[in-house]
Amino acid sequence: GLAILGLAALANAGLGAYHAGVEWGFWQGPTDCTGPMVDFGKAGSLLDQLDKVKVVRCDEVQWRFLGVSLAGYNVLISLLMAAIAGRGVMRAAKA
Repeated sequence: GLAILGLAALANAGLGAYHAGVEWGFWQGPTDCTGPMVDFGKAGSLLDQLDKVKVVRCDEVQWRFLGVSLAGYNVLISLLMAAIAGRGVMRAAKA
């Protein structure tokens, strides 16, 4: 059970690192939240879409604390959790 939690924390750290990399501009993120908006159809359809949807850009940091975004803190905390789980697995293996 603890090994699965450790692996889940590592997977979450990977997702957080991907998102932080998008925020820092290291690589391109999904076009749904970073790319230009195209293929609007008719002008009336465009106005309807703009009224209904607020796109939050995933390549812009919404909030920072001490210079680190929430995606960055996600990486740090997830790695800490994975390390704690890994230590628990190692201790259980020795016992």
